[in-house]
Amino acid sequence: MKVIGTEASQVLASRIADELGTAVVDVKFSRFPDGELYVCAGGLDEEMVIVGSIVDSDSLVQLLLLIDSCENSHNRLIIPYMGYARQDKRFKAGEPVSARAVALAVSRGAAACITVNIHDKKVNSYFGIPSTDVSLAPDIGTHIKKMDLDDPLILAPDDGATVFAETVAAVGNWDCDHLDKTRISGDEVRMAHKNLSAAKRSVVIVDDIISTGGTIATAAALLASQGARDVHAACVHGVFTNGAYARLKAAGIREVVCSDTIERGCSQYSAALRIAGALGR
Repeated sequence: MKVIGTEASQVLASRIADELGTAVVDVKFSRFPDGELYVCAGGLDEEMVIVGSIVDSDSLVQLLLLIDSCENSHNRLIIPYMGYARQDKRFKAGEPVSARAVALAVSRGAAACITVNIHDKKVNSYFGIPSTDVSLAPDIGTHIKKMDLDDPLILAPDDGATVFAETVAAVGNWDCDHLDKTRISGDEVRMAHKNLSAAKRSVVIVDDIISTGGTIATAAALLASQGARDVHAACVHGVFTNGAYARLKAAGIREVVCSDTIERGCSQYSAALRIAGALGR
């Protein structure tokens, strides 16, 4: 068995190889003058683990090319972050189900797939191969333990993230709550935590993904006004579009951290161990 990764997942692929006690394959990545992508993988094995986060269209094409490069191997596919997964249904006529289109495209040439905190687990059913999802919520809880906060409040940014936040909180037996959003008008939203007070407490806002960071920035301002000692944010997928990381820091959040499903400077915990376990290390 060997591990191979796209450019977007080269660090995570190497970490997975380390966890599995095997080698990572060297890949040449380049681009033709007309913009087309080129890959060339050397030293393949009869069993391959192919790792590639889909962070943009180029990374999707690279992943497709790597899968085809490994056509003579038995391949297991790892998609740490799956872009296009949030378009998991048609919202209006004429739209594609993008999650299904991508899932089916990457299924050809692989025997099985592992995703990490995918947007909705029903997306796993769109793959043409057996597909399972693993969660890094416990790993975020382990990271929070290392932060050595005094009785932190774990806070989900909305009701939909409550189960995720509860899993994080269970690691340290911490209090857990979620924010309620009430729309006052077309452009005004009132936000409040549901049950517990944040006064004089360290608060960690947790979610599977931080994209624009707007909700979390608003929540940080609310928590500060209610006397929170400090506010932190932790997620699995640090997308951070349109300057979201800086927006969160400017909102007064002391620490913003994510995993290496998308490789960032603030990646503080790795999906490698969880993925290696799912591979049956």
